[in-house]
Amino acid sequence: MGKVSQKESVFQAVINVCGTTDGAYTPTKEQRAQIGMILFEAFKAGHIEMDVEKSDTDLKSYCSSVTSNWLRKDIRLNGGVAYVAKNPGSRAGSSDPSLKAMRTLLGTLILDTDKAEVQAHIDARIAEITIAKQAKTVDFSALPTDLQVKFSK
Repeated sequence: MGKVSQKESVFQAVINVCGTTDGAYTPTKEQRAQIGMILFEAFKAGHIEMDVEKSDTDLKSYCSSVTSNWLRKDIRLNGGVAYVAKNPGSRAGSSDPSLKAMRTLLGTLILDTDKAEVQAHIDARIAEITIAKQAKTVDFSALPTDLQVKFSK
């Protein structure tokens, strides 16, 4: 038998602990603890997919986080509501090494003028990344002739 996805594991654990309901699941603190222990044991036994091994302490915290995540995102658990991020774009540039370094530097600064200078660089870099992501390649040969003439330069 193969490993089960984290989404499916959380769903099964919630159903096992809370039973079935028509609306959104809102487990109590005690029920969440039970769900966390079910997931913890399943992770330890290797039944649930996981990219990186974690210590027991980190795994317990991770089980709580993954439960919260899927209670919000899984339409079977959240009452059929499509998930919408609270702060879309808040992770903009999170994989950019330059932005990471600038954000780390920003956290170390004391003077407002220094903070403003670094923040301006951060904002400029985010704008660059955003523009690069929005850049689209247009197949001008597929356009009608009048649009080809007007827009292909």
